[in-house]
Amino acid sequence: MTMDRKYEFTWDLLGDIELGRPNLGCTTRLEMYRLLQFTFRDVIEKTVGTQETDRIFYEAGKLAGVEFYRHMMRPTTEVHDFTSQLQEVLRELKIGILRIEDFDLEKGECTLTISEDLDCSGMPETGSEICTYDEGFISALLESFSGIPFYVREVDCWCTGDRTCRFYAKTTPHEKEED
Repeated sequence: MTMDRKYEFTWDLLGDIELGRPNLGCTTRLEMYRLLQFTFRDVIEKTVGTQETDRIFYEAGKLAGVEFYRHMMRPTTEVHDFTSQLQEVLRELKIGILRIEDFDLEKGECTLTISEDLDCSGMPETGSEICTYDEGFISALLESFSGIPFYVREVDCWCTGDRTCRFYAKTTPHEKEED
């Protein structure tokens, strides 16, 4: 069965910011980004439950990561060049401050942190990691660079009392955690 789609993503949907916002430009307050994200999350979670919402946000992050890599990064085969580029672009766009703790492509493992991130830095402690969208985003960036699927899980989060978000990526699925 084919589903009619009204808003299939293309980079063109981002629009011509200079034309459309000649006075306000391309920036807005972080509260507005979070208002958008967390109201979407709340409505989706009420509709389909937490687990399905997490899956949707992870997949949305993956789509964003693929498109981000295609439009914002220069292709490279060198790990150092990839990570340096990514650090620079994330900082320039004020998405967050990336630090690579470990990246072993042969083992298929990567540990990284993002400080001052868009999603949760400065939020109250909730007792659970909330950067599911970021997990998908990072997964797609790593796969776009390496050609190898990566599974990403947030292991530390501002909302669990840490002061940076730490992500562990590997080329094999993470073990299912018990709740």
